[in-house]
Amino acid sequence: MARTFTYLEQLERGILTEFRETLWQPFCRSVKRYRLIQPGDKICVCISGGKDSMLLAKLIQLLHRHTEFPFEAEYLIMDPGYNPENRAKVESNAQLLGIPYTLYESDIFEVIDTQEKNPCFLCARMRRGCLYGQAQALGCNKIALGHHFDDVIETTLLGMMYGGQLQGMPPKLKAKNFPGMELIRPLYTVREGDICAWRDRNNLRFIQCACRLTEQASQEEHVSKRLEVKRLIKALHAENPTLEWNIFGSIHNVQLDTMVGWKYKGKEVSFLDGYDEAKGGENHGIQ
Repeated sequence: MARTFTYLEQLERGILTEFRETLWQPFCRSVKRYRLIQPGDKICVCISGGKDSMLLAKLIQLLHRHTEFPFEAEYLIMDPGYNPENRAKVESNAQLLGIPYTLYESDIFEVIDTQEKNPCFLCARMRRGCLYGQAQALGCNKIALGHHFDDVIETTLLGMMYGGQLQGMPPKLKAKNFPGMELIRPLYTVREGDICAWRDRNNLRFIQCACRLTEQASQEEHVSKRLEVKRLIKALHAENPTLEWNIFGSIHNVQLDTMVGWKYKGKEVSFLDGYDEAKGGENHGIQ
């Protein structure tokens, strides 16, 4: 008699089979290519309650189960002040996916609710600081966030179009204010559309931003610059199907010899620095 699999078993098998090429393999390639997880690491997987962080938690849980090298993982849900419905949804989804989590409460939403300027920037900064602090308290040396491929290329275009700078979103970086801590992005090459396909295939429903500010705003009032960039990429993709991968490739293949100015380790560099002394056009401005 054939065995009947539970919902959780079917979901996990689906990641390793039906979604192997679109989710599991890109996730594993990112971990390996950018050396995101090393033996002996203890990783704090940060769960906001959205589709990306929930999938990330599941993938790291499966990697921990199947990998040959030892590492540990803690799964942290930080409640910045969700309403009761969103709070319950986040916890019920974690339980449905079989993710053992630690819950941490904060008053971040109450704080930013009093800010008139840049509330989203302040919220992100406060949440990141809280995550690092809680990760350290759990004995972790890394935090893992759910930023994916589309976040990477959108951030690149946002910087160019609205920030006047060419800036990428690195797959990992060391924390400035928390010595010994590192941030990693294991979904770096996973496409958002594939995450949505996994969500819909398993009839999952996750919370969105759940911020009090966006809950109070109408849809027309909350059209973000990131959404504008999403629409632009979608429109350009119709003419150039390789557009997204070209943008992604560009941040891996920066030609400094053609740049007028750049920053390296916080120091501003101009192509004029050492220009007259350079021979054969060789001048990188990097010592």
